[in-house]
Amino acid sequence: MADFTLRKTMIFLEETLHDGGPDAAPRQRGAIVALVKNPFAGLYQQDLSGAMDDLKPLGLAMTDKLIAAMGGTDGIDGYGKAAMCGTDGELEHTALWHVPGGYAMRERLGEALAIVPSSMKQGGPGTRIDVPLGHINAAYVRSHFDAMEVGLPEGPRADELLFALAMSRGPRIHSRMGGLEVDQISKFDGLR
Repeated sequence: MADFTLRKTMIFLEETLHDGGPDAAPRQRGAIVALVKNPFAGLYQQDLSGAMDDLKPLGLAMTDKLIAAMGGTDGIDGYGKAAMCGTDGELEHTALWHVPGGYAMRERLGEALAIVPSSMKQGGPGTRIDVPLGHINAAYVRSHFDAMEVGLPEGPRADELLFALAMSRGPRIHSRMGGLEVDQISKFDGLR
């Protein structure tokens, strides 16, 4: 079992009430980040995949905290995830977050068919990362393409990983770029 000791979490909440143009329905975005020890920092480990199971409880705990901070699951229709390794880590270490982060949100949000958008990078304390957002049931819904920038001033340290989850309620304010609309989602393959 890999030791991903949790050092810190932080939640970011945002409500946009206006973005130019006529009045619009408010939009909510939220994110949670966690700083954990990277047990693979400074080492080369051939098989990393088993460590994803060790992170599943963290993914569920972060998902539950974010949903609670956002006032429950009702109306959450966008999600995304991101991971960053410190300077002693490898970009491949950030890929450990794919399953624990993505599947935790899918489990807690119920029917969620679309791939969970993801970003990864390496950086030191204070480095910011954009968490991409997309619609939970159809990857081609343009109104939900977005990103939420997160980061912490004191992490990730060289031997740490920063994991992030983000969720949203509603489309971008005044979305008008065409394409597949929410009421046109066919819900059979997560694409359209």
